[in-house]
Amino acid sequence: MTAPSPQSDTRLPAYLRLRDDIARRIAAGEWGPDDLLPSENKLSAQHALSVGTVRKAIQQLVDEGLLERRQGSGTFLRKPAFDATLFRFFQAREADGAPSIPSSRLISRTRVTAPAAVAAALGTGDVIRIERLRCLSEQPFLAETLYIPAARFPGFEAIPESEIGPLLYPVYLDRYGVFVARAEDEVRFGTADAATARRLGIAEGAPVALIERLAFAMSGEPVEWRIACGPADRFRYRSRIG
Repeated sequence: MTAPSPQSDTRLPAYLRLRDDIARRIAAGEWGPDDLLPSENKLSAQHALSVGTVRKAIQQLVDEGLLERRQGSGTFLRKPAFDATLFRFFQAREADGAPSIPSSRLISRTRVTAPAAVAAALGTGDVIRIERLRCLSEQPFLAETLYIPAARFPGFEAIPESEIGPLLYPVYLDRYGVFVARAEDEVRFGTADAATARRLGIAEGAPVALIERLAFAMSGEPVEWRIACGPADRFRYRSRIG
């Protein structure tokens, strides 16, 4: 495929103009998650740039977390492991102590008017609210409430439950062409209200950890707001410095 003419500010260095052009092509859906990008030599020929300049542009996108290099295979559009980042905050282990990834149980999907804070984050008040539980050995582990723009995901509330797996982002991509490229998480603590306590099987007023997330499409458009709530005694945070 012939590359489109770069539209970046011509005052920018050539590698940054190429970086912007590749990012635009990704946002337009030219490549999907785990797709192999053209080789540096091919991009060099497409854009009439040196291989060194192409390599610098690719490295910029690798550093930003958009692409990844695989030894002996090439450069690929990175597929973020968002569930892995969510579960790093909670101790997800089976009764025998073995690490586990929780399953998902849909509770409801309803078209609603978003709360003010959610509407401000998503840029619209017309949303679909999704409520679900994450479970370990069939026992509730996390309670989640998500909001997605109704105009961006028309008919999501009517998709048969059997066609929605434990992960929602693949559904967004397969059905709506929305690739979630990045997310911002905020962690805080509070107490369980009556509904959360009932779903998690804990006492009302028990301490809980809450992870608020705003997810963005490749274009930078906010496409999902969610809050995950779990017992505070299962919350863990570990950071390695240096």
